[in-house]
Amino acid sequence: MASINSVILEAADPDAADRFYRTAFGLDSRVRVRAGESPTTGFRGFTLSLTASQPADVDALVGAALDAGATPVKPAKKSFWGYGGVVRAPDGALWKIATAAKKNTGPATRRTDRFVLLLGVEDVLATKQFYTGRGLVVGKSFGRKYVEFATPPNSVKLALYGRRALAKDAGVDPDGTGSHRLVIGADAEPFTDPDGFAWERAAQ
Repeated sequence: MASINSVILEAADPDAADRFYRTAFGLDSRVRVRAGESPTTGFRGFTLSLTASQPADVDALVGAALDAGATPVKPAKKSFWGYGGVVRAPDGALWKIATAAKKNTGPATRRTDRFVLLLGVEDVLATKQFYTGRGLVVGKSFGRKYVEFATPPNSVKLALYGRRALAKDAGVDPDGTGSHRLVIGADAEPFTDPDGFAWERAAQ
């Protein structure tokens, strides 16, 4: 089973982006930043998601992100599924911070339970088949709407969502062109999936 060790983001100012992720979310080796200004417009076709235990933790993480330079996209609020919001990091990446819980059970912290990379794809079923053909194991699947792959503990979880549905969930327009400005670092040989998301062998 392929394990995603890190998400690599291209940024015009990699040092500033690295400081943001360490300050706002406390992420270290799971988010790497490198120099890159590949042409891109609009939605880049993916979101990054942090899940927490309770609404107070979501608010603490969103607040830290905004204080560190992120901009709000969707204010944190209750929904049918729980509680969450979306921010845009200074490098342009969209981050959803959410919890399935609707009530607080303790003091606020900035701890996170899961880190998920959601890829917005044109054909969920076809991309699912592509990845299972490369050895990934499906953990959850909801037909042509959503797929989540089983991953080892402490690795980045990978999920597939329809591109338009993912953009709607993030609160942005689905249109976009150019580079994803994202590379997936894993213990696998390099390849590119049907939607143009590149994988490379992660640095040890």
